[in-house]
Formats: sequence, C-alpha cells, structure tokens
Amino acid sequence: MLFTISTDKTVGETVAALQAALEANHFGVMQVHNLKETMTRKGVEFARECLIFEVCDPVRAKKALDENMSVSTALPCRISIYQQRDKTILATLKPTVLLALFNTPQLQEMAQQVEDTIMTIMKEAAANSSRPAPISDRKESAIEKRKVAQP
Repeated sequence: MLFTISTDKTVGETVAALQAALEANHFGVMQVHNLKETMTRKGVEFARECLIFEVCDPVRAKKALDENMSVSTALPCRISIYQQRDKTILATLKPTVLLALFNTPQLQEMAQQVEDTIMTIMKEAAANSSRPAPISDRKESAIEKRKVAQP
C-alpha cells in the first residue's frame, strides 16, 4: 500500500529533484504543504522536515472523476519527503490500492499507469545526480563539440 524510497540527498536537494522529475513526467504540483512550518504557526513544536506534494496528471484525474466523483476524496496524489535518521525518504500511497476502494475496475489500468509514473518520478528524484549521462546524451555532446570546433 505504501511505496517508499530513500536517498542520501538532503531534503532541499530531493525537493528540487522531485520538482524536475514531476515536470519531466508531465505531472503538475497543485500544492506543497510544509508540516514543520504549519505546525509552528499553530503553536506545535515539530522539528523534523516534512513536505507533502500534492501532484496531478490532470487528464487522468478528469477520466477518474468522470467515472466516479467519489474518487475526488483520493485526489490529488501525494508524495511526502521527510527526514528519517540520516536519510531522506520519499513516500506515497499506491494509486492502485486507493482506487480499488471505489469499486471501479474500469480505472485499474489507468491507476496502474499513474502508479508506475509516480514510482518513476520518485526513483528519478532519489537517484544520485553524479551518475554519468546516458550514452545518447554523451553522443549528442560529442557531436555538438565537433560542430563548434569546425571552421
């Protein structure tokens, strides 16, 4: 029901990486809740960093809502980023599990697609940014360098 992935990145680095991964995968950010700030404003001491991103693929959300407006109680999808010991954690509830609660089997395939995309987004956000560029990117860079070097 819960999908989590950890990273050695800071919360700030993970937030930036998540925003880039969301955009690259055509998901929009509807809202970001900073629990530490919100609790402090309410007079509750809460020392840990925890940000909750409400994210959405509007085309798929509309399809789900057209089938069953009660699905709105499970939207938008949420991805949490928080500190746990010396790691930063990304976590989400699986859309397939949530949509199964609404007895709409016609939405299961779409829910699986959304879930797969969210997991990809989270994995991209958690990935070590110092890894080498994919081969296709390196080839393009080499071609661009040759173009610049030619008279």
